Amino acid sequence: MGSIKKLIIMNLKKIYSFIAVIVLSVLHTGQVMAQAESKDLIGRWNITLDMDGKEAPSWLEVKLSGIKVLVGYFVGDDGSARPVSKVNFDNGKVNFSIPPQWQVADNDLVFEGSLSNGKLTGTIQYPNGKRYNFVGEKAPSLVRENQPKWGEKIALFNGKDLTGWYADKSINQWEVKNGILTSTRSGANLISLEKFEDFELEVEFRYPEGSNSGIFLRGRYEVQIQDDFGKEPSNVLFGGVYGFLTPNEMAAGKAGEWQTFKIRLVGRRLTVIANGKTVICDQIIPGITGGALDSKEGLPGPIMLQGDHGPVEFRKIELVKAIY
Repeated sequence: MGSIKKLIIMNLKKIYSFIAVIVLSVLHTGQVMAQAESKDLIGRWNITLDMDGKEAPSWLEVKLSGIKVLVGYFVGDDGSARPVSKVNFDNGKVNFSIPPQWQVADNDLVFEGSLSNGKLTGTIQYPNGKRYNFVGEKAPSLVRENQPKWGEKIALFNGKDLTGWYADKSINQWEVKNGILTSTRSGANLISLEKFEDFELEVEFRYPEGSNSGIFLRGRYEVQIQDDFGKEPSNVLFGGVYGFLTPNEMAAGKAGEWQTFKIRLVGRRLTVIANGKTVICDQIIPGITGGALDSKEGLPGPIMLQGDHGPVEFRKIELVKAIY
């Protein structure tokens, strides 16, 4: 009897060990599958919202923090890039919430989506309670294989009228006064008819005390023009790419003075020389900024002058196209 009992115990131990191996294998397989799904989500996403029949741009970046926690950055159709402390992802479903930014409501923004066949679809509920459907696609890298050559300099502003430009609102406050492109009050943004891919851009501008404007490159990335003389540099102040890139110093002149930007954009790589100082040097723009015209980063886009935040003037807008 003793021998039979020992044999039974030995067989039971083997069975338990076999079951344990199977359980661990299943758990490991599930963990690997979850990791694979997370890898599919990790990265930058260009999002298009359907806001009552009108397309509006948005953007999301998902990153891995440590071993398994997903975090991120989000840009709505307005405002700056905002951190997402935790992105929940399970069985192809993704969701997160972030506090309101410029919205007056106290509710969180709630993002809910599904990942399938390389696309994100779902809804975003804004703090005011309105819910909008969205579709998201992985953002292009925009890496250029070859170094560009540079073409002839062209004047986007002719010093006489608004030829080559249009306003994004029916009432247009932009006009030319004594050879100066002028927006005397907040109103419409001014958009170039021509669209561009990679380029060098030079502008001369000035603004009154306390004013705020900007230049949108390809209509998607805002370089800030703002009365920030004497302040510490920030990605939401003068010379910064709104919410993303911080200048290495504050190069803003005083309000009322003519100032200059020399900007080079190649793919995502940006250099900004403000008033003779290189404040951003060959840095990567992660994604679209708030107020962008669209989220279609793989396409050429226009130059947009922000006119909806305050008075501003331009007397030179010149561009050189990159040639490949």
